Amino acid sequence: MGWLWAIIVGFVLGLIAKAIIPGKQHSPLWLTTIFGMLGALAGNAIARAFGVAATPGIDWTRHLFQLVAAIIIVALGDMAYMATLGKRKYRT
Repeated sequence: MGWLWAIIVGFVLGLIAKAIIPGKQHSPLWLTTIFGMLGALAGNAIARAFGVAATPGIDWTRHLFQLVAAIIIVALGDMAYMATLGKRKYRT
């Protein structure tokens, strides 16, 4: 069940990050989901480093760290995608 939640959270974070980033992102949905999963992992690590990984109630600070990390990873990942595979795909 842990992997299913990781995929769902990664999907949602990736889509929110794509919606926040200005302009069009060309990375496919499966790659955006992976970027979102990586953002969730990075956000959790950052929250743990700041000591806010587990708080009573909803962990808004941890979720904010996850979202910011997902935005950064989706933006960088999309640039890397377009620099390598994406140029050939969208050239025609």
